[in-house]
Amino acid sequence: MPRRKFVYAFGAGLAEGDGSMKELLGGKGAGLHEMTKIGLPVPAGFTITTEVCELYYKNGKKWPEGLEAEIQKHIKNLEKVTKKTLGDPRDPLLVSVRSGAPVSMPGMMETILNLGLTDASVEGLASKTGNRRFALDAYRRFIMMYSSIAMGIDREIFDKAFEEIKETKTRPRIGIPSEQKVNDTDVNEEELGELIKSFKKIYRDHIGTDFPQDSWEQLKGAINAVFDSWMAEKAVTYRKVEKLVGIKGTAVNIVQMVFGNKGDSSGTGVCFTRDPNTGENIFYGDYLINAQGEDVVAGIRTPIKLAELEKRDPKVYKQLVDIRRKLERHYRDMQDLEFTVEEGKLYMLQCRTGKRSPIAAFRIAVDLVKEKLITKEEAILRIKASDIEGIFYPMIDKSNTTALKRSFLVQGIDAVPGAAVGRVVFNAKVAEEWEEKGEKIILVRKETSPEDVGGMHAAQGILTATGGKTSHAAVVARGWGKCCIVGCEKLEIDYENRHFAVGDKIVKEGDYITLDGNTGNVYLGQLKLVKPEPPKAYKTLMSWVDRTRKLKVRTNADTPYDAEKARELGAEGIGLCRTEHMFFDSEERILAIREMIIADDTESRKKALAKLLPFQTKDFEGIFRVMDGLPVTIRLIDPPLHEFVPHDEEGQRELADAIGVPIEKVIQRVEQLHELNPMLGHRGCRLTITYPEILDMQVTAIITAACNMTKNGIKVLPEIMIPLVIDDKELKILESRAREIAAAIIAASEVPLKYMIGTMIEVPRAALLADRIAKVAEFFSFGTNDLTQMTLGLSRDDAGRFLPDYIDEKKGAIFKADPFQNIDQDGVGMLIRMGIEKGRSSRPRLKVGICGEHGGDPESVKFCHRVGMNYVSSSPFRVPVSRLAAAQAVIEDAQAAHKSTRKPGRPPKAASSKAKRPRGRPRGSKNK
Repeated sequence: MPRRKFVYAFGAGLAEGDGSMKELLGGKGAGLHEMTKIGLPVPAGFTITTEVCELYYKNGKKWPEGLEAEIQKHIKNLEKVTKKTLGDPRDPLLVSVRSGAPVSMPGMMETILNLGLTDASVEGLASKTGNRRFALDAYRRFIMMYSSIAMGIDREIFDKAFEEIKETKTRPRIGIPSEQKVNDTDVNEEELGELIKSFKKIYRDHIGTDFPQDSWEQLKGAINAVFDSWMAEKAVTYRKVEKLVGIKGTAVNIVQMVFGNKGDSSGTGVCFTRDPNTGENIFYGDYLINAQGEDVVAGIRTPIKLAELEKRDPKVYKQLVDIRRKLERHYRDMQDLEFTVEEGKLYMLQCRTGKRSPIAAFRIAVDLVKEKLITKEEAILRIKASDIEGIFYPMIDKSNTTALKRSFLVQGIDAVPGAAVGRVVFNAKVAEEWEEKGEKIILVRKETSPEDVGGMHAAQGILTATGGKTSHAAVVARGWGKCCIVGCEKLEIDYENRHFAVGDKIVKEGDYITLDGNTGNVYLGQLKLVKPEPPKAYKTLMSWVDRTRKLKVRTNADTPYDAEKARELGAEGIGLCRTEHMFFDSEERILAIREMIIADDTESRKKALAKLLPFQTKDFEGIFRVMDGLPVTIRLIDPPLHEFVPHDEEGQRELADAIGVPIEKVIQRVEQLHELNPMLGHRGCRLTITYPEILDMQVTAIITAACNMTKNGIKVLPEIMIPLVIDDKELKILESRAREIAAAIIAASEVPLKYMIGTMIEVPRAALLADRIAKVAEFFSFGTNDLTQMTLGLSRDDAGRFLPDYIDEKKGAIFKADPFQNIDQDGVGMLIRMGIEKGRSSRPRLKVGICGEHGGDPESVKFCHRVGMNYVSSSPFRVPVSRLAAAQAVIEDAQAAHKSTRKPGRPPKAASSKAKRPRGRPRGSKNK
């Protein structure tokens, strides 16, 4: 059996890999190989696969057998291509060592530049290039990167040493005032030489040995550092935030160095083939003259706009424009490009699918369909749930122009649109802590780094003093659709005293500010935010979504307001209306339910319930009116009675006085209601078995309201849902009673009314007995919140203490995701499949849905599609997310079916939106 290939080479117009190999070569590596293949100017190099990273961790952070020899062989080949030798004191080969995961993780893993420089080879580089300052600048960068990344020395120590040289040597020499910034490019050869000595001393003081002068030793250390960065806290946090699971690891790219810091005819840039904020089809990016590598993204200097490059170097700019067009047509998507210009010669260093704002995601997808580059199905697959959420992110209410002028503080660069209000925080860890306490915060930094990712995610918005639209802060925030303003150079940030100043105005940690990501304006205090109108591209794409999906999407709503909002967002009915929530709407209502609970005989309970009847009837009328023509599933009382009574002495005394009973009776009844495990106690249908008069009142209210609305010309489709059923006999008792009540009301009102009675499947036993239960129930709704708790034996309220350990990839990732957010398809999912199959074996046209929190989770919605459900139900603002996921499920199924039947070697066709109905859903069943 041949040994696995660990390394893939590219260069001189040839490449062993290609753009389809992201899983193996990582996104960066696949891009380098693909760009080489299509004839773009890419420096030569090679890629160590993601499989090596996986083996590195499996082997206790040791290289797999054969890797070292394979790397040495590829270094020799690279030396032949470049006609340079690694470590050569006269004309050294210098390389970059860069990470590259299969998915974009901007700034989360490490890069080391200029590897191969030593005390001897730096002199050779100076001699060969005739530019000693450039050579010394490259060496100081390498020492700083290698020391901090490969050896773990705090980067700030080097930054402070650099600042000290600038202030004590450079500033006096060039004679600039104290308020003016000394740039890196102002530091001369002599000062760089001193800086290198200082850096090497820092290394020796911290590590105990001299800085390595063996280039092979340097290379091994750098490769290990990139592998180690895969499990660094910032990378793990980013994957957790982005829900990235099942990735083997990072690839490592060893690439011949090209230099953007050789003078004013050199530079480095980052660009996007379309505007990543708006989606507009314009060339967008930043460029830094006489700079290297990560300088643009790091935000250390504020760059110039890409359009300026056209004036400075029209030849290079035209090349870039041609490459932009070629790559976008090649990949059929907006691309994020990284390039370096070395003395007028252009090199492409990276090409990947570009991060974009939610608004841009929709516009780009729709425009690419119009341009006939992609199909409608591909456009649907490219939208994420977070893109839909981001479309509805708030904007500043600009109706009060006087308040805006009065509150204005400063303007920066509008990096990511939207608006955010929060308290100022200067430290990422503090931001996470405050967010956990429920505070809304704005993270303010001079510039962000990958270490800040946790705090960036916790923040409502991000504000930085430096950087441009392609800086780290902008790229990461854009991927999350999070408001961000960068390059706000008038900010004077004092981390030590935790405040920032703009002129004579001081803003302290904890003070409120408002960010307007559409203009770059920063305001003092809390300005009013409003919800924006979704853009035209959103409406266009969602119309494609609705024509594609098979699953209906309902909402969980307890009030006419929620129902109306959900209907505006595309809901096709109510999948869960929780009647008990209505009891808390007024003092009158809560008093009536408490009077019913305290009552010790049936007649007293009926008397109290009679007070609730008109309230419930009116509530249902309001909901039926809003949902005219759409089904409304109403769950009868579910929580245990102890949740409705006061547990403090003062509250109990007030209740006793209000209903005219001794306080001792109230105390005694509250004590009787106490349960050791209320979740598994006297609740749901068990209450209506014990107190059938509760069911009588609720069914009377539902059917009376339905008849009243029918008389008013409203089309009503009520579905009465009985919760927590464990047996068909239990359900039959309640179903028969409900039908008897309904029949009498319908007969008396003399209106034709069709209604359904069904049950929630939320106890494992109900799923196991689904064939028997379906003989009574006309529909099933899986209550996955409780079904997950009971199947896993986990309390949703308590699991937060230890569940993170079960998801932690460092601890084996027992679950890929939180089972209360994403259906546990192996366990809970098995019960759902069984319940549907057994239920439809008794009632072939059984309507099946889901009404837990999982109804708004994209992966769970796709699961519901695959098992043949008729609908999902989610909270109102998740309805568009569920619609999208339902459409994506159809397309993904069609693609999978096509792939399994496609003959080898034949390219795949685009998926058709006329996908077949998934198995398990009965033919002819109505998706109400």
